[in-house]
Amino acid sequence: MLYYLLYPLGSDFILFNVFRYISFRTVMATLTALVISFLLGRPLVDYLKAVHVGQQIRDDGPQSHIEKSGTPTMGGLLILFAMTISCLLWARMDNLYFWLVLGVTLSFGAIGFVDDYLKLKRKNHRGLPGKRRLMVELGIGALVGLILWWDPSFKTTLAVPFFKNVHPDLGVWYIFFAALVIAGTANAVNLTDGLDGLAIGPVMVCGATYLLFSYMSGHLKLAQYLQISYVPGAGELAVVCGAMLGAGMGFLWYNAYPAEVFMGDVGSLSLGALLGSVAVISKHEIVLAIAGGLFVVEALSVILQVISFQATGKRIFNMAPIHHHFELKGWPEPKVIVRFWIVSVVLALMAVSTLKLR
Repeated sequence: MLYYLLYPLGSDFILFNVFRYISFRTVMATLTALVISFLLGRPLVDYLKAVHVGQQIRDDGPQSHIEKSGTPTMGGLLILFAMTISCLLWARMDNLYFWLVLGVTLSFGAIGFVDDYLKLKRKNHRGLPGKRRLMVELGIGALVGLILWWDPSFKTTLAVPFFKNVHPDLGVWYIFFAALVIAGTANAVNLTDGLDGLAIGPVMVCGATYLLFSYMSGHLKLAQYLQISYVPGAGELAVVCGAMLGAGMGFLWYNAYPAEVFMGDVGSLSLGALLGSVAVISKHEIVLAIAGGLFVVEALSVILQVISFQATGKRIFNMAPIHHHFELKGWPEPKVIVRFWIVSVVLALMAVSTLKLR
């Protein structure tokens, strides 16, 4: 919005020419979302407490979590609001990819909101039926894939990490691939959100990684130099990632151990979907398994636990997702959180290194 209001003034005042630069608008989007989340964070936490929007804790979870019962949840609304307002202020409105990512983020946020609401209404940790929720998520992801498939400027090829000349073309199957990436990432982040600040830290690290990827994918000279897919317009997604970073930092102020508020499914599903959709559009889909490797491990720990128990009656981990396993092994919660953050940073650096290791 500000781009259209202020950039035309550049002909009279050279200062306003900075609005043409994605880098400037990304920084400003980050700061704007951060300020909004700081200003609204405390009132939101106090309001959620007043209306008794408290987290429902699993009965079979670690005993140390019992005292967290009743902690305000649905704090992801703060992230979504701050990020959306910041994006609308600093992003260009004529960019298809911007609207796709924002639409996916808010759609998954709506699914998470309903899920959180049902948990609160029923006063247990069970919300929407898993299969029904997954079908809706896959449907939204498939719609994104269909729009991209129809877009004549968008390629349905995949970039394989470490192999610069390997670019398999999925054709119409890209629709289903995009759906799996978006829905899979959303649910992987959702599974990671189990400790104070555990999910938002790696989400911001991964978001920063894809801020870089999207900017480079939308920059012709950088894309040619790095031999990555050039996606005209993808650079605008750096603004979205920047806004998410700012909103995430503001939320972490209240979500850090011991948490005053949890993001809930409204936050974890929407942020995961954002990462998945940016990965798809920036043509760094497979690299997401590296940059977001922590989310992959969390999801795999649940899948392997279920398969093992159903097949043999035995559990691989003390409890899944895997962060609970380490808690039950005696790791204090802050130690689990910080160590998982460190792992996410290392994985992000590995993902960035794939740009040159080819």
